[in-house]
Amino acid sequence: MSSRKTVPLVEATVGYAADDAGIGVAYASIATIANASPALLRVPFQVRRYAGLSGREIGYAAVTAVATALRDRKVRRVRFAVPDQELIHDLSERRALPQPLTLPYIRLGCAFNQFSQCDVVAGGNDDLSGRARAEVALHIAA
Repeated sequence: MSSRKTVPLVEATVGYAADDAGIGVAYASIATIANASPALLRVPFQVRRYAGLSGREIGYAAVTAVATALRDRKVRRVRFAVPDQELIHDLSERRALPQPLTLPYIRLGCAFNQFSQCDVVAGGNDDLSGRARAEVALHIAA
């Protein structure tokens, strides 16, 4: 009989946005089965923007920033729900990437390797993404 305690799986639903200069913010709704009400995590990030990527680089930077913040908070098992289908396909299919996404892909993989369990699923949250877009827009207007 093992007395090993199971580490809870954290569900991180992510929304994010960045401006043309690459200054962005990610919001994550953090929940566990034991905690009925999710906590909100806000993580600023910066990303190098590239023409022709349709903002794909933003998703990589945002999820990497959230993963790093969760790992700093001693999370060991996590499932990310992200709104970017392309990011999910990049990770699950290990397909060829545009050259500017190579390093962000590696950074994200390194961040994921810090966890004992890490999954990425389709999801995300329009409210969180809207909140991030509003904050980015207000920053530009200020």
